[in-house]
Amino acid sequence: MRFVIQRVTHAKVTVDETITGAIDKGFLVLIGVSETDTKEIADKMIKKLVGMRIFEDENEKTNLSLTDVGGSLLLVSQFTLYADCKKGNRPSFTKAGNPVMAQEMYEYIISQCKQQIENVQAGIFGADMKVELLNDGPFTILLDSEEIC
Repeated sequence: MRFVIQRVTHAKVTVDETITGAIDKGFLVLIGVSETDTKEIADKMIKKLVGMRIFEDENEKTNLSLTDVGGSLLLVSQFTLYADCKKGNRPSFTKAGNPVMAQEMYEYIISQCKQQIENVQAGIFGADMKVELLNDGPFTILLDSEEIC
């Protein structure tokens, strides 16, 4: 599982000209699911995400978490995080989870995050989404379950 976490001042996702999720201060998280991912892996990734201390404290040190600052989450599925570009110029996506399993994992992640964060918004799995954001910092972190689990 891969999360691309972007600290944002605001972000939104639109599907067919309808906003499906919008947040102010918080994290925009692009979520990639692989065939080998499980709910246990998702739980570890969520724990790391929610505890990530990348907001500045009164001393301008990145020492505060999403909950410390009352931040929001915008979760967007993105199978292209598992693109394999080793051969040729056209990426292969065979390492991405099959759509049925990946959607179940995405919905699980959303439901678990809603238990911990007051404002959780999301895109629509498999839809053609337009994502807009203002990255704060810029501050972008890649969490890969192969490195933290």
